[in-house]
Amino acid sequence: MKITVVALGKIGLPLAVQFASKGHEVVGVDINAAVVDLVNRGQEPFPGEAQLAEKLAELVPAGRLRATTDYADAVPGSDAVVVVVPLFVNDDTWEPDFGWMDAATRSLAEHLTPGTLVSYETTLPVGTTRTRWTPLIEEVSGLTEGTDFHLVFSPERVLTGRVFADLRKYPKLVGGLTAEGAKRATEFYEAVLDFDDRPDLDRANGVWDLGSAEAAEMAKLAETTYRDVNIGLANQFGRFAAQHGIDVYEVIAASNSQPYSHIHRPGIAVGGHCIPVYPRLYLWTDPEATIVRAAREANAGMPSYTVGLVEAAYGGSLAGARVVVLGASYRGKVKETAFSGVFPAVAALRERGAAVLVHDPMYTDEELAKYGFEAYHVGEPADAAVVQADHPEYRELGAADLPGVKVLVDGRNVTDESRWAGVTRIVVGRSTAS
Repeated sequence: MKITVVALGKIGLPLAVQFASKGHEVVGVDINAAVVDLVNRGQEPFPGEAQLAEKLAELVPAGRLRATTDYADAVPGSDAVVVVVPLFVNDDTWEPDFGWMDAATRSLAEHLTPGTLVSYETTLPVGTTRTRWTPLIEEVSGLTEGTDFHLVFSPERVLTGRVFADLRKYPKLVGGLTAEGAKRATEFYEAVLDFDDRPDLDRANGVWDLGSAEAAEMAKLAETTYRDVNIGLANQFGRFAAQHGIDVYEVIAASNSQPYSHIHRPGIAVGGHCIPVYPRLYLWTDPEATIVRAAREANAGMPSYTVGLVEAAYGGSLAGARVVVLGASYRGKVKETAFSGVFPAVAALRERGAAVLVHDPMYTDEELAKYGFEAYHVGEPADAAVVQADHPEYRELGAADLPGVKVLVDGRNVTDESRWAGVTRIVVGRSTAS
């Protein structure tokens, strides 16, 4: 097959590589000329994705994969076009911003040829495939969905850093607008993916047709919104437990020893491209989902709550105090700041008058400065510290590494208590300071 992948980001590029590794001819489209140039040289444009560099170095010289900024070069004659363009959500209104996706859809529609399968993998509000993309593609292309081309939704279900492993591990969900479209999508993904044996599933791992695009759209929103709601519940439990002298981690471990309980862990923030965003997409089409809204608001309030713990333990005002935020990434071992708790944590500390510094082993001083942060270096004086990301390096930190530190609030339960003798150490969700 000839396959076009639209947007060569941290999901799109590994997908393109996966398709090419199965012997197909793959062309990636991206508006970033620098990304296109790196891909065409067989080099990864971003670090941290397991096996990506090796696969690029093999597939590009072999002629299986190339990149372009030109839709007219990539789309015509494709058997399948897979769209992985980012969808943004307004921070204030929680409304989706379709700007980039609309532009990409118009561009691919201008060059769409009959017989093509178009699959959207970007997470979408329920109904978007049918009510937004179908009429837009038909209007621009002059083709008819279900007759001239087939349109489906098939959500990506992978995490950056382990995309190739996740592609094998999880069922590939598809939902079409017609039975024929769903059949074409099933055949396509069976030809480009391999699946691990999953005896824990009630049916064979592989491509699962959910019966409609709406069901596939909702499945992705449901699995990620569940996690946000679960974390929101854990955070509520943690705040209550801390007020009543209870270790919430012991409570969660005890609860989860029963097979019907799967409580997540509390923490300073919920970050990343998915969990803080997709509940908002769900709420856009189901505004009466009070549980989803309450959880999202509870999680969004955790950075401020955590900074409040620092202030209380410090003994009052943080004005003039040197406070270090440990971790700019939204989670450990991932160089990504999307919706990271570092931003609201730094803002809350600055509002209290603290002199805030940020440390992250994955970022240079110059990279941190681009976010408006002053870099902290281990060994420099500090009055207080907040653990925001669970980088493994922070397990090795101790009081001697932050000379003068009086308070440590661990928002990820990652630090070693024995290394913080003489410091007021608080773990979010635990009531007592060590």
